[in-house]
Amino acid sequence: MLTENDVAVLCLRLNLAPQAQAVLSTIQSSPPSRRVGSGGKNVPVTYTSRKMGVTIQAESYKNELAGVYEMEHDPTVLAFYDQPPPIKLQYQAKSGRMVGVLHTPDYFVIRADALGWEEWKTEEDLVRLAEKMPHRYVHAEDGTWHCPPGEQVTAPLGFYYRVRSSCDIHWVFQRNLRFLSYYLRTNTPSVKEAAKEEAIALTASHPGITLAELLQRRDRATSDDIYTLLATEQIYVDVYAAPLAELEQVHVFCDEQTARAWATALAQDTFSDRSRPHTLLIEPGASVVWDGKPCTILYQGQTTTTLLTEDRRPLEVSNSHFGVELRKLVRR
Repeated sequence: MLTENDVAVLCLRLNLAPQAQAVLSTIQSSPPSRRVGSGGKNVPVTYTSRKMGVTIQAESYKNELAGVYEMEHDPTVLAFYDQPPPIKLQYQAKSGRMVGVLHTPDYFVIRADALGWEEWKTEEDLVRLAEKMPHRYVHAEDGTWHCPPGEQVTAPLGFYYRVRSSCDIHWVFQRNLRFLSYYLRTNTPSVKEAAKEEAIALTASHPGITLAELLQRRDRATSDDIYTLLATEQIYVDVYAAPLAELEQVHVFCDEQTARAWATALAQDTFSDRSRPHTLLIEPGASVVWDGKPCTILYQGQTTTTLLTEDRRPLEVSNSHFGVELRKLVRR
């Protein structure tokens, strides 16, 4: 969690004016300005953030929760606050008259290089809202969404206002969040200590064990226990790498540090000897090095293989570019 000294250093580094510092202080010291509720297709959930040390609200597990999970795991995000105090937006309505509304963005985010409000919407909702309020929601030529009245409020403070679309969310990541959403609810039964110790011991002694094998080997822990531990990150899986429902493709570790070390070692071992032909085992979730950078294999087709880069972007590569024989990994 950010300390007062951390915030002071950040304000100095970003050269924030006293007014901006006062707004930041108010946001940090204020509880959520409202409680999110269910409505329509929304299924609100709460997420216990280790980064923030509090429970964070998400208005929908299909959209906002993915944003929360992204911020929780993004090292450039230093802190984030749900339902910050409202700001006033002024803009021209479709009818032509000027309107002013109090607006509560979903989150206020403190990043290493910038601070600002972020509003998460589904792409479908944004298209509908842009038709209804064309001066409040604008779709730029580069495909990004903007809220000009929000940007007008934040710019004098040196903050940003970003509209985040569901299109920004990685599809495997979102699918896994949906899968785990049941285990993130406040009424989810806690995992008994013996079951937790067993799961951690299995993943520590077998780094990269598949989820299928972990579920087969467990004795004291139930399958619900395993998924609860994954959802609460007491054992680790890369939720971008493979759908959790495909048990044989998911690799589980005792923690993220071990997973990263394992991926690095695998990548180095795979490409340690480039002078001789060799076979590359292709399996979703496996790590490879492409163009000098570590990547994760998403899936392999007949002619191309899709990689996931470090910045979570899919990259399609022709199988012929690998310069090695590609074959599926067969587990015995």
